[in-house]
Amino acid sequence: MEKLFQLKSNNTSLKTEIIAGLTTFVAGMYIIIVNPSILAQAGMPYSAALTATVVLSAVSTIAMGLYAKNPILVAPGMGLNAYFTYTVVLGMGVKPEVALGAVFWSGVVFVLLSVFNIRNAIVKAIPPIVRIAGAVGIGFFIALIGFVNAGFIVAKPPLIGVKNIDAPTLTFLAGLFITIVLVIRKTKGALILGIVLTTLLAFPIGRWWGNAAAVNHGVASLVNWNGLYAAPDFSWFFKLDMVESLKYSLIPIIFAMMFVDMFDSITTFVGVSEAAGLNDEKGNPRNLKKSLIVDAFATLLAGLFGTSAGTAYIESATGVYEGGRTGLTAVVTGLLFLPFMFFSPLAELVPSIATAPVLVLVGVFMAGPLKKIDWVNLEEAIPAFLTIVLIPLTYSLTQGLVYGLLAYTLIKVIKGKNNEIPISLWLIDLFSVFMLAIEYGII
Repeated sequence: MEKLFQLKSNNTSLKTEIIAGLTTFVAGMYIIIVNPSILAQAGMPYSAALTATVVLSAVSTIAMGLYAKNPILVAPGMGLNAYFTYTVVLGMGVKPEVALGAVFWSGVVFVLLSVFNIRNAIVKAIPPIVRIAGAVGIGFFIALIGFVNAGFIVAKPPLIGVKNIDAPTLTFLAGLFITIVLVIRKTKGALILGIVLTTLLAFPIGRWWGNAAAVNHGVASLVNWNGLYAAPDFSWFFKLDMVESLKYSLIPIIFAMMFVDMFDSITTFVGVSEAAGLNDEKGNPRNLKKSLIVDAFATLLAGLFGTSAGTAYIESATGVYEGGRTGLTAVVTGLLFLPFMFFSPLAELVPSIATAPVLVLVGVFMAGPLKKIDWVNLEEAIPAFLTIVLIPLTYSLTQGLVYGLLAYTLIKVIKGKNNEIPISLWLIDLFSVFMLAIEYGII
């Protein structure tokens, strides 16, 4: 282990890496249930989508650990699965097999961009202030996801608000308080212990309210539980249509998938690395090229396995803040997915209100880089603010990054500092405008 992952030089240990891997897995395991439920609305069998989700997550995350040596979870991306289902399949009437072909070809483009260092150059072109803001924005985004998953923040006139206090929200608040105490006391494995204790608190609610209430409120229940075992379903492996997906009318879909996935993964790599100090001597995310190659192959494999595009997960920050510093964290996380090919019902026992407190606290941890922003200097403050605010408010890493970059470029031009804008950043801005035009339905 020491020779493969260099634990000592990274100031970590086998125990710490295992705990970090467990924490990342528990924080991100919701994808095992959420992704199949979304893809099922596109006409894909739930069981097949679940198997594809588990296999892709395991293979890609283990590859991230062994090849790129980074503690990053890679799995089918939230947002990307929604685009696949609601925009491409249901909105445009594209068959799911053809949509999977588009996922595959977007992965092929990813691989080429990564191998030839184009994506690497894109990351290096992102201004430091936007990188820092991206890290903070991701933290706020994670915290918002936690509050929403717990049912604490809800849609409420005029916009959003706090839900009326009930048993599930009280359980979330109790879990948050317990987890805060564990973190403040520097208890080893505080985050995963908080998840376990909150899950135990949630079981009485599930028993009293019944299974329907458990589903609606995200609490734990054994009512109508289908047991431990469920056989894997490989029926949609290699069912993609590679030829039909190359039609001219579908090219914009391929590029849209590519751009969204590219910016989401770049923001995740930059943000998690910046917040956790996992940068190289030049200030760039560690082993960036290898990480991007793994991320690219995750999308390519997603099309082959029968799921939406794979990408790096912001929930990786939970394991990083438990001390995960090497690829061993990712290997542990990836291996933990494999049993759910056969014991998928176990995933249903960890409710959303149990992982929510951890996500909220990760937002606190990732707010540290705020002190690096010179808020008096509006050349920095405006792009940083837009990036930070728009990531959670738009529920999109991409939107925050794009508008932060465009604001940064605009301000430099207004100030007559065009020489400070590299050609690569101009190209990124052009791609950003193109991507926004696609997303807003302009082209």
